[in-house]
This record gives sequence, structure tokens and C-alpha cells, in this order.
Amino acid sequence: MLILGLLKAQSQHGYQINEFIEKNLGRVSNMKKATAYAILKRLEQEGCATSSPGREGNRPTKRVYSITEKGEKRFEKLLREVLASSGGTIPAEEIGILFIDHLPVRDALACLNARLAKLERLLETYRSVPKHRNALGMDLAIARRIRMAEADRDWLKETIALWEKRAESEPNSHNAVRHPDGAMKKEET
Repeated sequence: MLILGLLKAQSQHGYQINEFIEKNLGRVSNMKKATAYAILKRLEQEGCATSSPGREGNRPTKRVYSITEKGEKRFEKLLREVLASSGGTIPAEEIGILFIDHLPVRDALACLNARLAKLERLLETYRSVPKHRNALGMDLAIARRIRMAEADRDWLKETIALWEKRAESEPNSHNAVRHPDGAMKKEET
């Protein structure tokens, strides 16, 4: 959907698309350059985009991609689906939380604190993104990322406090592992 949206805005060559993603969306997308080129090629094969040779000044000829009518319809369909969806996938970090009881308390705390530090740095990065005058959608996407990261940060702080309390209240919890039966057992070394 991202590539189709960029082509809907204007015809572009792959380098322009990658440059835009890196410069403007690097904080909200982790798309690799090779991925963008592969998507462009696939969109062209599917009839959602066309390409033609293009040249700017004395620069080498590059393939310039444009969205087709079929591509526009596909983009609008995907856009409607995404805007109306509520997620549904479980991020990997949540799966890790499901099994946190299998770690010694001190290790769980160390992992949670490391995650909190990374999240604080991520929030700083999001907050440093300049406003986009003519791109309300970009500003909304960054604002949503900030809000989600703040909620995750607040939840992490509460969770860390809970685990610190557990560490204080349970004997030898610094090297104990909670097993599925609920019992605390000393970690075997």
C-alpha cells in the first residue's frame, strides 16, 4: 500500500521512493531499499504500475514508475481496509510477555528495563520529527506512534514496579523462576 500511495501522489523512480521512505517514513516504516524495488517490479507485473525510461539532465536513464487505474483501485481498497481495521496481530514482544515467568526475576527485570530504555529513545526520535505542512496524514501517523509508545512506556513502568515488588517479597527471587504450576523454584546453574 505504501508504494502505491507514493505512486498515486506522483510518478517516481525507485531511488526517489527509497529516499522519501528513508527521509520521511524511516521512523514509522522499516522497509528496506531492496524490498521497495521488488514491490515496484511486482506491481508492474500485476498491472498496478507501469514503468518507462526517464532521464533528468545528464544523469543516467532510470525507470520511472506510475500507478495505473488498476493500481489506484487496489490502493483505495487497501486504504479503506487498513483504516477500518483494528490490528489483530500479536507483536513478538507480547508473546515474550506471555512467557516472562520462565525467566529468573532479575533477568526479566533486566529485559524489561532494557526495553524501557529503547522505548524512551524511540519516543525522543518520534518527538523530533518536524511537522509536515501539507501532509496531515504523516503528522497523524507520527502522533499515533507517539501515543502508542507512551502507552507502552507507562505499561512497562507499571510492570517493572510489579516485578520489583515480586523480587522484594519472594525469597530468593533474584534467581528464581516461576514454573507453569505457579511454584517458585530455584534456578539451576
